[in-house]
Amino acid sequence: MHTDPMKRAAAEGGCHLCPRRCGADRSRQPGFCGEGDVARVAHWQKHMWEEPCISGTGGSGTVFFSGCTLRCVFCQNYDVSRGRLGRPVTPEQLGGIFLELQEAGCHNVSLVTGSHFVPQIRKALDGVRSRLHIPVVFNCGGYESLETLRSLEGYVDIYIPDLKYRSSALSSRYSACPDYYEKAMAALGEMLRQAPEVRMDDGGILQKGVIVRHLVLPGCHKDSIAVLDGLHGAYGSSGYLLSLMSQYTPMPACRQFPEIDRRITTFEYRKVSERALELGFDGYFQERAAAEKAYIPPFGQNDGAPLCEK
Repeated sequence: MHTDPMKRAAAEGGCHLCPRRCGADRSRQPGFCGEGDVARVAHWQKHMWEEPCISGTGGSGTVFFSGCTLRCVFCQNYDVSRGRLGRPVTPEQLGGIFLELQEAGCHNVSLVTGSHFVPQIRKALDGVRSRLHIPVVFNCGGYESLETLRSLEGYVDIYIPDLKYRSSALSSRYSACPDYYEKAMAALGEMLRQAPEVRMDDGGILQKGVIVRHLVLPGCHKDSIAVLDGLHGAYGSSGYLLSLMSQYTPMPACRQFPEIDRRITTFEYRKVSERALELGFDGYFQERAAAEKAYIPPFGQNDGAPLCEK
């Protein structure tokens, strides 16, 4: 039995759910993530624009949690990750949302940026375990604590981490996270231990496995290639899927970083794609036309909806 990260946090005097180990007593003050000890949800929806094996024809039941352990200046969900959008939910209400998404015909429940609420998520899943029959997806930024991930074993079927950077200079500048690559690679190893192979159902919908996402950033295609080389060197190119994304959209905060205040070029994405194919990765390559704001969910749309307790 793995140690409960919240019990350890209580013993050590603060929150250690993510690698920042900020030590905040989140019952009294927010942690680095900007959140207290009550889970907050900004939005939930049937999402049709994930990878085909995740969205399928029924959609992915995405639940967007408030707050984040990263500080990505290009974050498309800024209102949620940094803007305090969202409302508190009890574990019973959160479980009700999971069941609501299942009843709506979603192929899975996808927990988006929930690392700092893992104990609350586990409690919600415990409450609906006998009634929730679709896979649980943990959709995260990749900067994860091994102990927190181990506490999710048996709760999560599919992991979808980002692998954003190889360069610590880039991860420091754009995400305030100099040790990003080291921690993200170690976290990926734990995810692959829990879900070491890709398993689809007869309809091509993922039931178990890992999808590694990488977003190509403007001016950073050489770092993207280094990410792929490091990923291949550590974990090969099989047993998981790669999702190579071209949808980068400059957000208002990027005006302070002029070198990334533009979309990526066809040349940049093509060079990274060619390297991924050379290394034998299997997965998804995004059309260049996908880089548009349609990928940003309509946050706040269900803010007034009743929270179910089922």
